[in-house]
Amino acid sequence: MRFGPWFWAGVVLISAAAGALYGLLFGSVHPAISAVYGACTGTLLFVFERRLILSGLQARLRRLSTPLYLVGTEACYVVLIVLGNAAAGSALWAAGLLDETLADATLPTMRVILYSLAVAAIVGFVLRMRDLMGTEMFINLLIGRYHKPVTEERVFLFIDLVGSTSLAEDIGDMRFQELLGDFMAALGEPVRRYRGSIDDYIGDMAMITWPLARGIKDARCLHVIRAIREQFDREAAVWHAKFGLKPHFRVALHCGPIVTADVGVEKHKIAYFGDTVNTTSRLEALCRDLRESVLVSSDLLARLEIPAGFEFEDLGPRALRGRDQPLGLFALRSLP
Repeated sequence: MRFGPWFWAGVVLISAAAGALYGLLFGSVHPAISAVYGACTGTLLFVFERRLILSGLQARLRRLSTPLYLVGTEACYVVLIVLGNAAAGSALWAAGLLDETLADATLPTMRVILYSLAVAAIVGFVLRMRDLMGTEMFINLLIGRYHKPVTEERVFLFIDLVGSTSLAEDIGDMRFQELLGDFMAALGEPVRRYRGSIDDYIGDMAMITWPLARGIKDARCLHVIRAIREQFDREAAVWHAKFGLKPHFRVALHCGPIVTADVGVEKHKIAYFGDTVNTTSRLEALCRDLRESVLVSSDLLARLEIPAGFEFEDLGPRALRGRDQPLGLFALRSLP
């Protein structure tokens, strides 16, 4: 998973702010000093939370029962808090900014540990909610953008795993669910890179969307296909070692007007209504019938400046169930 420099700058600033808040709340240390402690400890905890370190340990913890998983995770947090505190304290002490002993500078008090665990729990909850819903959907729910239905234009990309039924029969349901989970997880980084949003999972299919202007800018909705394929190619050896195969996928791309609304009472969800969503779904089904890997509607292709290296074959207009007018279709033949 890739994170840019601005992202990491934000992580450090938020961690430093949490540390400064500790100094303001308890007054035992200057906020500027506690900000350094917070920056070191918070960044280390975030790196662990995003599974950038100790991923093998976290995988083993997730296989435990829930009580043992929680105990093990909290123990990891405490160790990381001690390490972060020690790193910050050593640097500050060496710089002559603390007038206490090295042991006092590096060893956190119980209050520091409890405060750090509380902040980590809050941030972890927000991150998990964001991961569950997707960043864009999470933010839109928070600000209430779709509290009232809104008409807008969006690009939709439906992507599904080829041969899912036969795969489930070959490797078993449990192994297939593991494969499908890894397949969906692999989509995340390319989609984020090209500023899309994975808004829903339907069986073995993921629905990715962009507001129209964002999706067609620099042909992001096309480049994401190339990025996903490159990622599976790069990790082919890993897929073969784990599952004995490399996943293949089908893609349908379309755009048009839809109605977006926040629906639900106990469980809220931002949902899309209209012919555009239904048409994209039918294009995805048509990929199977025509044995095509990628189908793009003429409506979308007409709005794009096709980048060099992308080549399409005109399949002509096709009648789709539920549409009065045939829709022009293009099949992707080559990627840059």
